[in-house]
Amino acid sequence: MTARICILIGLCGILLSATLLSAQPAPQGSHPGETKEQRDARMKWWREARFGMFIHWGVYSVPAGTYDGKRIPNIGEWIMNHGKIPVERYAQYTKDFDPTKFNADEWVSIAKNAGMNYIVITSKHHDGFAMFHTKVDGYNIYDSTPFKRDPLKELAEACQKQGIKLGFYYSQAQDWHHPGGAAAGGHWDKAQDGDMDKYISDVAVPQVKEILSNYGPVAVLWFDTPVGMTRERVEQFVPLLSLQPQIIVNNRLGTGFTGDTETPEQRIPPTGYPGKDWETCMTMNDTWGYKSYDKNFKSVPTLLHNLCDIASKGGNYLLNVGPTSEGIIPQPEVDRLETVGKWLKTNGEAIYATSASPFRRLDWGRCTRKDNKLFLMVFDWPKDGKLAVPMSNKISKAYLLTAPDKTLETRSSEKSAQITVPSEAPDPIVSVVVAELDGDVQPISMADAPLNVDANGAFRLEAGDAKIVGETAQLEGDDIGYWTNKSDYVEWKLNVAKSGAFTVSLDYACEPGSEGSEYAVIVGEQKLMGKITATRSWRNFRTVKVGTIQIDQPGVVALQLKPLSKPNLAVMNLRTLILKPQN
Repeated sequence: MTARICILIGLCGILLSATLLSAQPAPQGSHPGETKEQRDARMKWWREARFGMFIHWGVYSVPAGTYDGKRIPNIGEWIMNHGKIPVERYAQYTKDFDPTKFNADEWVSIAKNAGMNYIVITSKHHDGFAMFHTKVDGYNIYDSTPFKRDPLKELAEACQKQGIKLGFYYSQAQDWHHPGGAAAGGHWDKAQDGDMDKYISDVAVPQVKEILSNYGPVAVLWFDTPVGMTRERVEQFVPLLSLQPQIIVNNRLGTGFTGDTETPEQRIPPTGYPGKDWETCMTMNDTWGYKSYDKNFKSVPTLLHNLCDIASKGGNYLLNVGPTSEGIIPQPEVDRLETVGKWLKTNGEAIYATSASPFRRLDWGRCTRKDNKLFLMVFDWPKDGKLAVPMSNKISKAYLLTAPDKTLETRSSEKSAQITVPSEAPDPIVSVVVAELDGDVQPISMADAPLNVDANGAFRLEAGDAKIVGETAQLEGDDIGYWTNKSDYVEWKLNVAKSGAFTVSLDYACEPGSEGSEYAVIVGEQKLMGKITATRSWRNFRTVKVGTIQIDQPGVVALQLKPLSKPNLAVMNLRTLILKPQN
């Protein structure tokens, strides 16, 4: 990804982005020359789908996180890299990869019963092992394992039969097996030596051509980690997209290629990507590829809240499963998907084919909209039986989505619309109230409304909720950047229920060469000082613990983050400030 922080050029006073300074070519999409109407038609199913299954499956499921008797930290599909396993040694795992319990129909049924509308599966990950019968070489599941089957072909047939869209993930720029494929990524074995251009032309491009030619309709092509992907390398892939005229391609192919979708990973942007198509991909535990000892699965409430949150911001949720080397999707993942699917069978109207919420923030939950309907997805059911919606509209009709024939009482004023709801929430996790309106929504500004703690008792101060004071700093997507004036600062208001000490963490990015800015987190007379160190780029975010700050008085308090110095290009790109109570 490229930097987007801007700088002032001395005497000229011209504002230039770092992207321009790196002389990148003009961006292009996956379908050059396409009209807006054509793009809208092509993207229609994807925009309505809202929920899909990501599948990370490969030979890395054999070691399952352990190498030479040691548990290798971090994500399972990176074990070859993180364990620095020699190429020849890693290739031996293929002899034990025999997923005889793989059942394509069963996998597709799991996705369909979960309410998912599409699947994206790894055709080749960074370990270079093809999960399909490629003719490029023998390093694939058909030729190198006892399995002797092509699971992608079986999955394509099952998806066609059950009416689920199928997409393929392909690691084009990192391949730790084929010579030259590790030229721009991790490199630890002489067997990886080689020319990246030759790897691209002889391995990656032919394999992408195969997956776009031999598996019927391919709905999505999901590239990853575009390290070393020059414009010339990217241009070898672009003509292949014409093999699938309706295909949707993400934004990770490489230099100058914008693709169709933004791809935030393991996070939900506070404001989504207004005006863009986007998709959060996320693991169900802490790994993408199977690790036998990773039991840290997200709860069903977390998964459902994520789905509602993402839909409320106009995005899709691509939720991952990591099958075992036997070809089994782990039961904890199946169980959670089944429960999510039951909720969607009842409440799916609030998710599918909806558009983003008209409200910047709702303390009790999330909202989507469709035509004249607002779907109010309530996480925290009001104890007083009054659901307040920050709009001045009169509600023509309100009801529970599960009981559309029972009209709820409403009242409207200039400050809010109010719906009287039953004393008990109809659903223990997320209940949906529908509000039908006569006209367009007229939201009431909540810019000055104080923030409340989350379910864990912590304050998450997102960039999108901040008041930005100054001349240069501005909100771009889900972070505050262009922060070139040290006099600029940001402020949030907090609704503090109980005084005490809070641990402060900062989620930020800073390109090497621009580090060194000092800052203060200020609450009343309390000040907590910090100093910015470099991350890998303006888009590589890191969460660091700053220290502890005391909030002495409960009630509404203002918290400010102010730069004290800016020795280089800019202060930082700021995404989130987190205050966690110490008790």
